[in-house]
Amino acid sequence: MVRIRVLVVDDHRIFAESLAAAMAAEPDVDVGAAGSGPAALRCLERAAADGRPFDVMLVDADLGAAAVPPQGVRAPVARAVADDGEDGPDRLVDGLSLVSGVRSGQPEVRCVVLAEKDDPRRAALALQAGASGWVAKDCSLQRLLAVIRGVLREETHLPPALLTGVLRELTAARKHRTESERLVESLTPREREVLRCMVAGLGRKAVAERLFLSPHTVRTHMQNVLGKLGVHSTLAAVALARRAGVGPADPAGKLAGNVVERGGQLA
Repeated sequence: MVRIRVLVVDDHRIFAESLAAAMAAEPDVDVGAAGSGPAALRCLERAAADGRPFDVMLVDADLGAAAVPPQGVRAPVARAVADDGEDGPDRLVDGLSLVSGVRSGQPEVRCVVLAEKDDPRRAALALQAGASGWVAKDCSLQRLLAVIRGVLREETHLPPALLTGVLRELTAARKHRTESERLVESLTPREREVLRCMVAGLGRKAVAERLFLSPHTVRTHMQNVLGKLGVHSTLAAVALARRAGVGPADPAGKLAGNVVERGGQLA
């Protein structure tokens, strides 16, 4: 019998332990549980290192929400539950970020988001992050098991009531991305390199040193970037760039095409 290894990630201990216990009663299911994003990543890493990787990760859509602090106050990290006894000053990882990170690092792990309520926008974001399903927390155990087995067959599962809303959200997101890509394509190669530096969080002086330009020239490039993108701040430019798929400038000062400019001349 082929066994399915499932990791439940939820910072509500009672829910996580109850769900894990119910699923463990199935003859072909092995279950682990974690109470935070960092704890889940540790579980996944340990399981992979031991040669017994998890097949499916069930993630609370509101993971970490209960631990969000008032503005300016550092939140404690939710404790891990069940098979992870480690506590520590780890950073918080929300549900969708966890899905995205796991799908990037361990693409063989299928992710299903567990939600307390239907939300087309968040369900669409979950799919974009790499989730294979969005399931109500109060669904039956048999329904959840059917979804788990379905995503292992490369199926995508959504509640029927969400389909129209999710398709609408995905269509809108694609339209926004296409428009953002068009605006970025209007930039010159040098302006695109400046934009990538902005995405990397570099200030004007750092960009000038990196590109061997004067601060005044960098300022002009940045103003041109904002104007062509139709935005009024660096933050808005970075957000648009990310929608268009523009990543940060390469580390260690590497530039696109290894082209730099010194004294107005290309080297």
